[in-house]
Amino acid sequence: MHTNQHAVALITGSAKRLGRQMILTLHQAGYNVIIHCHQSVDAANALAEQLNQQRRNSAKVVTANLLVKEQIHGLAQKALACFNRIDVLVNNASSFYPTPLNQATDEHWLDLFGSNVKAPYFLSQALVPELTKRNGVIINMVDIHADKPLQEHSIYCMAKAALKMMTKSLARELAPTIRVNGIAPGAILWPSDNAPALAENDKTAILQQVPLNRLGEPLDIAKTLLFLIQAPYITGQIIAVDGGRSLGGANKA
Repeated sequence: MHTNQHAVALITGSAKRLGRQMILTLHQAGYNVIIHCHQSVDAANALAEQLNQQRRNSAKVVTANLLVKEQIHGLAQKALACFNRIDVLVNNASSFYPTPLNQATDEHWLDLFGSNVKAPYFLSQALVPELTKRNGVIINMVDIHADKPLQEHSIYCMAKAALKMMTKSLARELAPTIRVNGIAPGAILWPSDNAPALAENDKTAILQQVPLNRLGEPLDIAKTLLFLIQAPYITGQIIAVDGGRSLGGANKA
């Protein structure tokens, strides 16, 4: 559908980790890409430079704090100005950390709901006129824990459950011109440097819940993203990319 060499994808939170791989994969598929970051400006600029060496003027960087409503709208305008079109919006930026009930704060609530629900909603709203023109696609990064809660992550899981419902609601509301789908990653990357490290036995316990018996890779997510962008008759779906973990039950020893 978007085979045009100059179709443009905006991916939030795409300087590092899964977002970075999605940028690399779409760029390789011929997309011009807009790398959004908040604080990871150096990583974003390095990625853009790397891609622009491969294909001139094919990657741009935009910065915005997605917890500030005015900056969400500003991001939409800045992103549109990069290439004067946007065909694909990927709502990937997300805060993630535990919030045990007895320690949870209003700040945690505003951050987790702000990054995982409010920003995707209002960024989608701001880009609907452009995406309508392009018969565009919105892809939301959900989580298998939108269905099955992760211990002591109630606010995060609630926010992802809201994002899942947003995906389905907007798929209905924006049809037939814009398709809206979600990807729910399972165990793909262990938590990043600034998050609490997982003990080895915790990692083993997680992998025992995965029928395919291994960690996924960022490329698994990026390939699913490319598939959903190019699948013109799929909307309102959440694809779990989790090695079968959401099937429940543990592996045989």
